[in-house]
Amino acid sequence: LPAARMELSAAWHTLSTALVPPAALGLAAPRPEAAEPLQDAKLRAALDVLQCYDLHSIVEEWFIEVLQTDLQANIAPEFWNCIGRYENTAEEPQCAALLLDAFSLLKCRLEPYLNSLELLEQWTKAGLLLGTGAQTLQEKVYTMFKAILFFSTTKSFQEMVQQFYSRTFRIYMRQWKKGEDGTNECESSMSEMEQESDPEEGGGEGQLCAGCSSKREQCWCPEAMEQFQRLNDILRRLNLLERVSADAVTTILHRMIEERMEQRCRGEYEHSFLNEFQEWIEKVIGWLSRVFLQDGPLAQSCPEASSTLKRWRCHVQRFFYRIYASMRIEELFSIIRDFPESKPAVEDLKFCLERTNQRQQLLSSLKSALEMRLLHPGVNTSDIITLYISAIKALRELDPSMVILEVACEPIRKYLRTREDTVRQIVAGLTGDAEGSGDLANELSKADPVTLENGQESDDDISEPGDWVPDPVDADPGKSSSKRRSSDIISLLVSIYGSKDLFINEYRTLLADRLLHQFNYSAEREIRNVELLKLRFGEAQMHYCEVMLKDMADSRRINANIRDEEEKLPEEERPPFSLVAIILSSEFWPPLKEEKLELPEQVKEAMEAYSKKYEKLKAMRTLNWKHHLGLVSLDVELADRTLSLSVSPVHAAIILHFQTKSTWTLTELSEVLKVPVTSLKRKMTLWLQQGVLREEPEGTFTVIEEEQKDQVEKVVLIDSDEEGDSAMASQADQKEEELQLFWTYIQAMLTNLESLSLERIHSMLKMFVMTGPVVTEIDIQELQGFLQKKVRDQQLIYSGGVYRLPKNCN
Repeated sequence: LPAARMELSAAWHTLSTALVPPAALGLAAPRPEAAEPLQDAKLRAALDVLQCYDLHSIVEEWFIEVLQTDLQANIAPEFWNCIGRYENTAEEPQCAALLLDAFSLLKCRLEPYLNSLELLEQWTKAGLLLGTGAQTLQEKVYTMFKAILFFSTTKSFQEMVQQFYSRTFRIYMRQWKKGEDGTNECESSMSEMEQESDPEEGGGEGQLCAGCSSKREQCWCPEAMEQFQRLNDILRRLNLLERVSADAVTTILHRMIEERMEQRCRGEYEHSFLNEFQEWIEKVIGWLSRVFLQDGPLAQSCPEASSTLKRWRCHVQRFFYRIYASMRIEELFSIIRDFPESKPAVEDLKFCLERTNQRQQLLSSLKSALEMRLLHPGVNTSDIITLYISAIKALRELDPSMVILEVACEPIRKYLRTREDTVRQIVAGLTGDAEGSGDLANELSKADPVTLENGQESDDDISEPGDWVPDPVDADPGKSSSKRRSSDIISLLVSIYGSKDLFINEYRTLLADRLLHQFNYSAEREIRNVELLKLRFGEAQMHYCEVMLKDMADSRRINANIRDEEEKLPEEERPPFSLVAIILSSEFWPPLKEEKLELPEQVKEAMEAYSKKYEKLKAMRTLNWKHHLGLVSLDVELADRTLSLSVSPVHAAIILHFQTKSTWTLTELSEVLKVPVTSLKRKMTLWLQQGVLREEPEGTFTVIEEEQKDQVEKVVLIDSDEEGDSAMASQADQKEEELQLFWTYIQAMLTNLESLSLERIHSMLKMFVMTGPVVTEIDIQELQGFLQKKVRDQQLIYSGGVYRLPKNCN
């Protein structure tokens, strides 16, 4: 029994001192000359002895325990003490050398354990040891390295590793560029600060190496790349490469991609950068292969190496797509504004969005940018519409499903509905009257019919079933996919209000204004616009506009006939001046502005004579003159000058009265002309500005027969209403007239049916009033407000959810 114990003790001693360093067992390390490697035969013999006593099953567990104790008590503290010296080291080359020294020391301490691990794996595979298996033992050891050594790393260590890999990345990229073109041009991924010379080191001697940022004569790029290779080899040997380097490499790649992108892509929308960055990424992959793969073709061709490189390639490309998409999302407002010149940037963003999950980021960012930069009172309505049109074009290119456009631009549509001049600006753009309206005018010339979202077309109605593409998950399921995809710019603008009739009525008003104010308008152009609008909106809606144009043509023909008749008369029977009339079919024109004006007798006589001639041409018809509308061409003859002017009838009537009397007061003129004093005073400013009249004293106007050269020129302010004054009734006046029409119908309905609910009144108005070529619309909220006003005015009674007329109402 003592002999057996001695044999077992000797065998254990032989095996334990061979598998772990003596210091880990509390033994003195043998002198170098006395240390001889044990032969495999002796170790196998010792293992056989342990097997005889069934102790071979604890060898693996014992090895793990000793390794753990040594790591915690000796190896880890020694390593981190070495790293701690970095805090007192300022020079980067010294820091790099210190980092390499620390890991070289770590490798030296762990190398015996790694050699023993290989031996234990061989014995396990041969069935000489009982344990968890070779693969599991290896995983345990490497996991212990990571858990004990790098469970919690210091900030200085992270900075050291990041600085080391960042520097070697720049050196590698610099060397690659020099190898490609043979020039000394700095690699564009480097920041500008690192490319510039130190200002304190004047002259050429102060220039820095673009790779290591040292003075050129002190360049340590070759040494840095050698240290880079050695450190990677050590970490690979210890299976710590991913644990130590991965975070630093990820941070560096992220930062370098951002740096390069800021320098190359920010604000540049007219060129695609995807191919250029793909080439740059290949260079980055070359550097990553130097980090994570061993040198030599055999190492790189192994499946594990290929898998590692493939994984990192995916990481880098994902970094690039995400960062590039984020940058373009930040700039999307400007990209939309510059479209179509920015189309390459839109195509790049589309490519990246298909590979990242950033649609929600895009939607929230774009909506925020639109609300902050566009949707506020400081921006003209025309500018908002112009950018909305650009957004339609750009976002349709970005997302053919139109979901991004639908969601992101909904705030624009809501905001445009609050602007009073939105419809007018859109119609002016359609007809080419607005500044920069080429886009809408071109769209109108395509002559596609307007489609609104309330259609019932099926999404399955597609020419080829194989062409069907499902909507993105963020699409509104309540809206038609085919309608969304097929909507053109004009349809989208019209759908802001959901009705074509607003636009038709606005076009009628614009057309009427142009026909009555712009006497040099192009008839061919107006006919072309009406024909195009007929194709867009339908013939029934444009019938009134056709009648208006026909009225203008008929007026020219009638005027020509009357003029021919006048020329046949003797000189003494001809009218004192030429009168040209525009004859309107009142039922087909928008309501005209009503103003009182009493014209001079000679003018009224000329109008009566014209009416009689018209009645001869058009039997059973007569004319109702609008005295305040039109244009008068006259010559004002004064003592020393003659002025030729074209003015409104009220201006002409004013100056004609000064023929009979050189001085008039405002009150006298107001009584003669039947024009309110306040309005008349504004009209007088034209003649004050022309130097024909002067006001002395206030409220009294006198003709200036001779121009006074030495008189100090007075500044005369002209009311802005005088310029571009419309012949049409204002929108408020038209609305009041429409509501009065509704009120007439409502009174008739309540007289016959006694009481009606709000919904019933609205449905009956839609049936009987809101029809015809020119549709007058009122929504239920507007109708409710109108009825409540009538209740407050005691013209209606509201009780029990129904409206009725008061008993004393006729």
